[in-house]
Amino acid sequence: MSYATAALATYAHLLDTLDHLITKGEAHEKGEALLQARLAEDMFPLHTQIRFTITQVLVTLNRLGNRAMTTDDSDIASFAEAHARIAKAREQVAATDPASWPAAGDTVEFDLPNGMAFAMQAHEYCRDWATSQCYFHLMAAYMILRAEGVAIGKADYLPYVTQYLRKPAAA
Repeated sequence: MSYATAALATYAHLLDTLDHLITKGEAHEKGEALLQARLAEDMFPLHTQIRFTITQVLVTLNRLGNRAMTTDDSDIASFAEAHARIAKAREQVAATDPASWPAAGDTVEFDLPNGMAFAMQAHEYCRDWATSQCYFHLMAAYMILRAEGVAIGKADYLPYVTQYLRKPAAA
C-alpha cells in the first residue's frame, strides 16, 4: 500500500471521527455555545479546532495531490455548518487519486506565514507534518468537548477501530 493510499484512508477516518464528535456535542445541553469553548485562554475555541482539522486535510490534498481547493477560513457558526464543511472535505478525500501524489522520496517544500520554511520528502511531510497537525486539532476538539461535559470516550475518538473487532478465542 502506498503512503498516499494509507494517508487518504487516515484522513477519511479523521473526518468521520470529527463528524461523530460534533454529533455528540450537538446533543449536549450546552448546544452551540460549545463552539466557543476552549481549554485555556491562549488556545483556540472548538469552532477553530474543527476548522483547523478540516483545513489541514485540504491543505495536504492541495500540496500532495495537486488539488486547487480553497479553504474556508471563516469561523464555523453552527454544528450544521461544521457537518457541511466536513462533508465537503470527505468528498474531496474520496475524489483524490493516490496516484496523483508525488513519489514518497520527492521533495515537498512549503513556507508558513510566520516565515518558517520547510523541505522534506513527501512521505515525511505526510507522516511527520500533515497527519500530526490533523490529529493535534482533532484531539484538541475532543478534549474541549470532554472538558465541557460531553459524554465521549476513547471509543468515540477511535470509532473506526470497531470494524476490526472479533470474538475472543475460546479459553
